[in-house]
Amino acid sequence: MRKNSIKNTRINAEVQKELSNIIRNEIKDPRIHPMTSVVAAEVAPDLKFCKAYISVLGDEEAQKSTIQGLKNASSYIRTKLAQSVNLRNTPQITFVLDQSIEYGVHMSKLIDEVTAKDRNGENED
Repeated sequence: MRKNSIKNTRINAEVQKELSNIIRNEIKDPRIHPMTSVVAAEVAPDLKFCKAYISVLGDEEAQKSTIQGLKNASSYIRTKLAQSVNLRNTPQITFVLDQSIEYGVHMSKLIDEVTAKDRNGENED
């Protein structure tokens, strides 16, 4: 199975959806921030490994504690994933902090500031 095949894309989407449900509904760890979302999941073609990109809406301390809580609960999450998704192999999950949403919000603020300054500069002329 190639990395970008239709089957791999469907598996990625299904694993992402199930990981999101498990993190939101099943895990009771207080370290995991309530505003945690699974941005993407990349399952290897041999179904042995999975990279789950996690986004946390909070400060840096909340992000670190959430990733640590998810790493500690990875075996439980893998067991729940095996029960909900019928795959030949249940992948070993690696959680990666994804800050692309945060970066996008920051860039959007910068763009808004520049356009506001530009409008004010035009009004002065």
